Amino acid sequence: MWRSVASNAITLFIVVLLLAAGLVIWAQRQYADPGPLDAPICLRVEPGSTMTRVSRQLDTQGAIGSPTIFRLGANYSEKADLLKAGSFLIGPHASMEEIVDTITRGGRSTCGTEVNLRIGIVSAEIEVRELDPATGRYVEMSSFDPRDEAAPSDYESVKTEPDLRYRVTLAEGVTSWQVVDSLTAADFLSGDIDGLPAEGTLLPDSYEVTAGTDRNDLISEMQARQTAVLDVLWERRADGLPITTKAEALILASIVEKETGVPEERRRVASVFVNRLKNGMRLQTDPTVIYGLTKGQGILGRGLRQSELRSNTPWNTYVIDGLPPTPIANPGRASIEAALNPEDTNFLYFVADGSGGHAFATTLREHNDNVAEWRRIEAQGRSD
Repeated sequence: MWRSVASNAITLFIVVLLLAAGLVIWAQRQYADPGPLDAPICLRVEPGSTMTRVSRQLDTQGAIGSPTIFRLGANYSEKADLLKAGSFLIGPHASMEEIVDTITRGGRSTCGTEVNLRIGIVSAEIEVRELDPATGRYVEMSSFDPRDEAAPSDYESVKTEPDLRYRVTLAEGVTSWQVVDSLTAADFLSGDIDGLPAEGTLLPDSYEVTAGTDRNDLISEMQARQTAVLDVLWERRADGLPITTKAEALILASIVEKETGVPEERRRVASVFVNRLKNGMRLQTDPTVIYGLTKGQGILGRGLRQSELRSNTPWNTYVIDGLPPTPIANPGRASIEAALNPEDTNFLYFVADGSGGHAFATTLREHNDNVAEWRRIEAQGRSD
């Protein structure tokens, strides 16, 4: 009898053990398999949150199949105490294992609200925007020019959010003065800027910052990125260029940057200036004349006068030979690359063609015809 009881107990124990093992295997698969989420969501983890609270949020949002398995998996992987506050983008069908890794790994928030200082050619603005998880695009909530407009109420309110992200974005072709002027007006940055950075030494790019970032540190990062880009592209430059230093490369790239906003034209525009330099011709480019008048402090806002085209400034390429003494803006990577690897052409002239691009010519006669066509288009526009 006792032998039968012992045998039955052992059998029952084995069955329970097998069931438990099967349950563990099933739970592990549930933890690692793709989740039920059909569309991305933005999960906000408040400061002081626990895995229990987060698991309930995820369950409510339909991102996980079992809050219990989510918590057990976080505990088993020893990540339950590593929860980070912030806003995190959870992708479609993310597994519970992936979600736990996302919210415990650390680093910056990947969704939610962002304040972006956009420094452009014509204006600067602070934009409050929020990432739409469904499209992966930012939706603007408000914007204002920090130099001469009062901050709207929603900007003041979002600054209290613990997971608010900050960014500074430089457009290609902005001048160093414009950058300094805009950074000085941004109240989420700190410190007085130590002088005007040399023109052309700041890389137009997007910079993620934190509240209180020192302005000088940010400028140093912009300079370091520009130096790194220039160093790489200089090593890949074409043979036979009429420029011999990286400084000259930045000058030429800045002229290309200001002469065309059409990406496909950059290398062709660069070829015109390279051909002119090789032939000993003056560059005769209006943006350099404008820089000589404004020193990069804002835009001219009108057409050039004939007297200004004859003015004797170091940047007037209608008067001086060769390149001006400094860049006339901060060129982006694409314009630097174009200046160092221009198209192989015989073009010596170009003029606007009315479509946003330019008409190129190899002879003065062709160029004059193109200019006449452009003037006709201008006259038609004024008439319309």
